[in-house]
Amino acid sequence: MKSRVLRVLLGMSMSSLALFWAGCSSGSNSNNNQPPPPQNGTATVIIGDQSTEDWSMIGVKVLSVTLTPQGGGSDVTVYTAPSPVPTTNLLQLDNLNEILGSATITPGNYTAATITVSGESSDISLVASSDPEAGFAAAAGSTIPSNQIQVVGATGAAGSKTVPIKVTLDAPLAVTAGQTSPIDLEFDLSHPAFIVGHVPPANGGATIWAVNFVGPVRHHRIFDIRRLILREHYGTVTGVTNNNDTLTLDKDYPVYPPTNPETAITTNQQLSLNVDQANGTLYYDVDAKTVTTLKDFSSIASTISGKYIRFTARYQVDGSLTAVRIWASSSFNSVWISPEGHVLHSNPGAGTLTVENELGKPVTLTVDANTEFYFRTPANAQSDATAIGSGPAFLANIVRGFKVHVSCVDPLAAALTAQTVDIEIARYDGAISNATMTGFTYTRKFVNANDDYKVLLPYIASPSANDNDPTSGATINGFEWWNFAFPKTVYSGSSAISDFMSATTGSANFGGTVGPLGAAGETYATWNDPNATGSWAAPDAVLMPTEVPFGAAATSYSNTNTNFTMTVPNGTMAVTVDLDTTAGSATLVYQVDRTNGIVTISPVDISNTQGQTTLSQNLVAGTPVKVFGVPQPDGSIKDYVLFYFTGTLLPTAVD
Repeated sequence: MKSRVLRVLLGMSMSSLALFWAGCSSGSNSNNNQPPPPQNGTATVIIGDQSTEDWSMIGVKVLSVTLTPQGGGSDVTVYTAPSPVPTTNLLQLDNLNEILGSATITPGNYTAATITVSGESSDISLVASSDPEAGFAAAAGSTIPSNQIQVVGATGAAGSKTVPIKVTLDAPLAVTAGQTSPIDLEFDLSHPAFIVGHVPPANGGATIWAVNFVGPVRHHRIFDIRRLILREHYGTVTGVTNNNDTLTLDKDYPVYPPTNPETAITTNQQLSLNVDQANGTLYYDVDAKTVTTLKDFSSIASTISGKYIRFTARYQVDGSLTAVRIWASSSFNSVWISPEGHVLHSNPGAGTLTVENELGKPVTLTVDANTEFYFRTPANAQSDATAIGSGPAFLANIVRGFKVHVSCVDPLAAALTAQTVDIEIARYDGAISNATMTGFTYTRKFVNANDDYKVLLPYIASPSANDNDPTSGATINGFEWWNFAFPKTVYSGSSAISDFMSATTGSANFGGTVGPLGAAGETYATWNDPNATGSWAAPDAVLMPTEVPFGAAATSYSNTNTNFTMTVPNGTMAVTVDLDTTAGSATLVYQVDRTNGIVTISPVDISNTQGQTTLSQNLVAGTPVKVFGVPQPDGSIKDYVLFYFTGTLLPTAVD
């Protein structure tokens, strides 16, 4: 997908673990008739996101997260950032989740959440990829200066600006003592309004990047906490429990920008990490360069305290964490030097894997016969702990865009050799074609033609466990799909595949050298399904809004027909763009104004008369427009997001 397609998922897992307050006096019979002390829950705050190929870093500073009780009362803080506030690179969380911390919370119902991020442009880190798409407005590997970043919706005095983002939950969150009540709040950074690069005419000045946090943030229910894929975390070990089955640690963050050697921001966020007594936890002593399988921590109990660790973990149903793999060293730098990021290049012939780190720098690693590959499947403990392949030949199963974390044989060596490769996300995307009852094809082209792929993905088998319906919670087996604009409307069951075939046949034809625009989507593949032994299969597909080239309205917007027509450069025909004005599913419309060098992004709610009037007054023939929508079988475009541009300096392109 284009760089304009970004997303962040912020999930908060409300693990209501039973914490008892000792309120009874020893030997006092009078307390026997008192009601038992209250039990609090533990709120574990998690954030995550989705990928993009044109940015290597979208860094933000999350300051706090609060919940609003039902019926009134003060908001309850479930996360407060340490000092200094760490920078979270949203792109490293490609559909993964990062544990920010946890706090005790009173049982009850909560109806909203507020996430507060820093609104200072100097606290936003935008770094272009080392290999972006052709025409991207930022130079490869460049860091966007803070004076070219504008944070939309920031409030407060200069130097302490914030953006509070309040999300009303679809249904009240019921936090019950002794139970797990997960909550997932999705920031749709894949929404085209998240980062808008306004490129004026050639003599109009530098690109201004407007970062819009206040947008379509929504509540997404999590039905099984064990399915959450956690990003690898860092910590300082504080001890081992007496029964040798649990490590205690303080969560660490790496400093950004990195120091040399890299140092840690140690927090007071305490975590407990259990050993995998059934399958064993792989323990890598980075200093001694040894690997052992542990079913308890007795062998390392006397040496592990005070060491830095990086660990891969999964949630249990009770909200506890079990370690899959642990890397330990007396130096934070040694556990941190482990390239994490999206795959830039995979070369089976040369036996190399190039991963882009969060600084936007490509890191090329040698893959030898001893390199082992893992695929994160936290819902299946045995699969999560078992390698799915090894050696250079396995690189044929990895394409650009996969999210990986690599551990090196010697992290301080001049030339790095991969010891393990954790495939956290196996992401395929691009143009969809040839959908049949057995599978469909993704065609993806990049600036570097060696990265191009055309892959036929079979659907997972109909009995294969998949997910839960986001509205009813019913278990889904077999293939599912949905429109990005309507994530709560999931197509599954016996007609899912035939419906998908019909939905991907649409095409909007602008003629000329632009030609037809068809369906596009993305899939997060799974490994070794019965329909794809020893390879990838599609458990789902998301139809993404196809990006239409920057163009202009050929006819004015009609309130009666709720549509307009548009043309694009190098095209010969106008295409009809249909908008939806229905409350709850209305097209997301934004007016982008650039006046005196300031970019203002204003949402226009066309589900009401006032918004429709505003749109009809401004969207007239000749108005510059940018459309993201799904091509329909009749040749029109069902619009999901519409930008129209006003101001003294109008754009020639939008990124």
